[in-house]
Amino acid sequence: MQQVQSPSKNQFSQLIYLVIVLPSLCILYLLVPLSLPCSPNTVNTYSASEDVYAPTTLEHIVFGIASSKNSWRKRKDYVRLWWKPRQMRGCVFLESPPPAENANDNSSLPPVCISEDTSRFRYTNRNGPRSAIRVARVVSETVALNHSDVRWYVFGDDDTVFFPENLVKTLSKYDHGLWYYVGAQSEIWEQNKFFSFGMAYGGAGFAISYPLAKVLAKVFDSCIERYPHLYGSDSRVYSCLAELGVSLTHEPGFHQVDIRGDIFGLLAAHPATPLVSLHHLDHIDPIFPNMTTTKAIEHLFEAANVDSQRILQQSICYDRWFSWTISVSWGYAVQIFPNHMVLPDVLHVQETFRQWKRGKVLSGVYMFNTRVPHSDPCRRPTIFFLDSLSSNADIGVLKSNYKKHFVNCSHDMASPRKLQEIRVFSHKLDHGLEQLQAPRRHCCDVLPSSAGEVMEIAIRECKEEELIHMHP
Repeated sequence: MQQVQSPSKNQFSQLIYLVIVLPSLCILYLLVPLSLPCSPNTVNTYSASEDVYAPTTLEHIVFGIASSKNSWRKRKDYVRLWWKPRQMRGCVFLESPPPAENANDNSSLPPVCISEDTSRFRYTNRNGPRSAIRVARVVSETVALNHSDVRWYVFGDDDTVFFPENLVKTLSKYDHGLWYYVGAQSEIWEQNKFFSFGMAYGGAGFAISYPLAKVLAKVFDSCIERYPHLYGSDSRVYSCLAELGVSLTHEPGFHQVDIRGDIFGLLAAHPATPLVSLHHLDHIDPIFPNMTTTKAIEHLFEAANVDSQRILQQSICYDRWFSWTISVSWGYAVQIFPNHMVLPDVLHVQETFRQWKRGKVLSGVYMFNTRVPHSDPCRRPTIFFLDSLSSNADIGVLKSNYKKHFVNCSHDMASPRKLQEIRVFSHKLDHGLEQLQAPRRHCCDVLPSSAGEVMEIAIRECKEEELIHMHP
């Protein structure tokens, strides 16, 4: 009979390793990552109970609005246009408490916070207001409010009007767990040359992601001390973010509006991205005729509340029978040019506005392509402004009606001026992430008209290889 050998010493050691040591190493491997510190761009922003992959909503945003006791009294009606008390969080920052007012009047406004004393900081710019330091610290003081479940901090002035749903859509393109500084430049080349092409202008509003805002708040006062010579608050924010190594992510839906007067040309040629904000409302004409500034913005919100993402989105189509060129800026205006224009020319911004500063050569150099309207009003496009909206829920079609804006002409050509109304049919726009990241302009068609003084237009997605041009 063969004798069974007892295990050797070496075999016994291997058995101990398999039974005891190897499982211990596996457990250690699983536990070690939990004890490692997070890098700045992977800060855990949420409690374990929150779904970090849930879509970003208004509840994830905290607003910091810069104002003063004097200007808040005049401009709070602008904030009332877009503020949603049950969905939004944040503060309006004043230098001192405002006069006591009716509590009902404040129920539709953000709460008021009193800014901290900034007398310890130097301010040496001879041409600017010292309040720029207080306004800059709205960033750190908003973070110090310690709201929970925050993904973005958004900052603006008391005359900044935000379009909340579009703000959410725009910020949803970005990973809120990373360091992001999102905003836009001035419309004027000279302004950007003087202050910086890499700075987000505070009037247009800008957004800072949660992990970046937390770090910025900790170091911000030290940055303020190094920049006493700067003019404004947004320059101080930009400078400190530059020291942290963060660059601006440019979003053209934020509008500083460093122009004056009639901004029709700017609005009617909006880029193919959601409208996020408008600024300087005290320096522009009402955007709709025969209305006050506030009523005109309210009228624009009537369209935004129906189809926020489509507001101001420009579609171009051609009427082959009359050789007309038609530009639809949804929810705002329709223009009919009495001649054939190639698409790039239609997309240029008409200089219906005045320069921000007169007398300077470069004040009329803008950050976009422009064209000067014809000197003869009768040779300019016929404009139809938004009048009303309706929807058919059964088939999901929206109808927006635009009425002709009368212009005093010395003569009347055989032209679109014979039309009295434009009816535009569309479906509600709801872009997904890929469409927001790579936007494409929609197409439109001139429909057979049901009335002699009415033109009907349908907006739709362009076909894959479709070109927008006049067909023979």
